[in-house]
Amino acid sequence: MDRRLTLREILTKIFGLIPRFKSKDELLEEEFSKFVADRVPAQPSAIPAIKTYFKAYVTSNRVRDIIDGRQFTDLATNPYFTTHDFRAVPQQYRTLVPEYVKDYVSLNQFAP
Repeated sequence: MDRRLTLREILTKIFGLIPRFKSKDELLEEEFSKFVADRVPAQPSAIPAIKTYFKAYVTSNRVRDIIDGRQFTDLATNPYFTTHDFRAVPQQYRTLVPEYVKDYVSLNQFAP
């Protein structure tokens, strides 16, 4: 597995309620779908940039530290999420994504 499993997932698998465990990327896609359903972007063309930002923020401690610490110049040397990627995200989503993740997403399940 590429992520931590919860006790609930293990039990549902044991009792045959789910056929397999979801991968980290499948869970990220689900979480992002919930985010988009809740906070519909005005510009549909911005969805890929927001998705990249969302996934990077959820999965990378370093990206979270940079964004939360407002040290955006450090993105220039970050291979996972760059300054170019950050600038592609609409201004309002630069703060909306971290707030949403902190309120609604359990980061523990995405740890390796």
